[in-house]
Amino acid sequence: MNAIHNGLRRGWIEYTAAIRTLTESANYVIVAGFFMVVLYLNRNRTVDGTSLHFPALALPGLLGMLAVYTGIVGAAYALASEREDGTLLRAKAVPNGMTGYVTGHILRGALEILTMLVVMLVPALILIDGLFATGLAGGLHLLWLFPLGLLATLPFGMVIGSLATSPRAIAGWGLMVVGALTFISGVFSPVTGQAAWVQGIAQVFPIYWLGLGMRSALLPDEVVLVEIGQSWRTLETIGVLGIWAVAGLLLAPVVLRRMARRESGAVLDERRRKVLQRL
Repeated sequence: MNAIHNGLRRGWIEYTAAIRTLTESANYVIVAGFFMVVLYLNRNRTVDGTSLHFPALALPGLLGMLAVYTGIVGAAYALASEREDGTLLRAKAVPNGMTGYVTGHILRGALEILTMLVVMLVPALILIDGLFATGLAGGLHLLWLFPLGLLATLPFGMVIGSLATSPRAIAGWGLMVVGALTFISGVFSPVTGQAAWVQGIAQVFPIYWLGLGMRSALLPDEVVLVEIGQSWRTLETIGVLGIWAVAGLLLAPVVLRRMARRESGAVLDERRRKVLQRL
């Protein structure tokens, strides 16, 4: 319990320090501003078969994509970076340090995702018509969707960060993989417009289901006509995200423990020597 308490303190301190940094806080504004401009420029475009405008349909899926990106790529990059600079080795040296380290990462990741959602939603509610047509029911829907989506993404981000050779590898192929999954997951257009085999691949990963859950929480019922099976498939959303969450929570501690056992001062020095050679 003491390790968990210290981990929560660590996560909160890291989060508050990040948002007080100009570059970190500007990143939220720049990302949100870019997507808001894209959606606003398409404000008069309607979705085939409905009276709903394209930005209202695209935004929930976009929020799901950002949650997955922050949970997987962001967590993986942070863990790989801290393994390279020795932070992980110092955490390993403290009694129950890995428990506190993981707890801190989960809290910081949750707060970062929540911040991004708020920064995106607040201007969207002003600029985009048709959001939160579900009222209170939609807000309650987000209360279970957000933590479930968090559990479905963050553990796998830690696993990927443990296995990656360097932060640069994650910044390269990690972005490409998330971009490809975003493209096929119906974030910017209904997935029903894709080939059947592409739809099948998209439904394996959490980006599609988080986007679907966001749309069911934020959009009117008429939009369900453009979804697969003309249904929000709430039970399927819970099931798929739940499977990802359970698998991640079972796999992450095992991978992190094995990775931490391999960390030592000699390994860290060798890693720093290779970084200096690249520079």
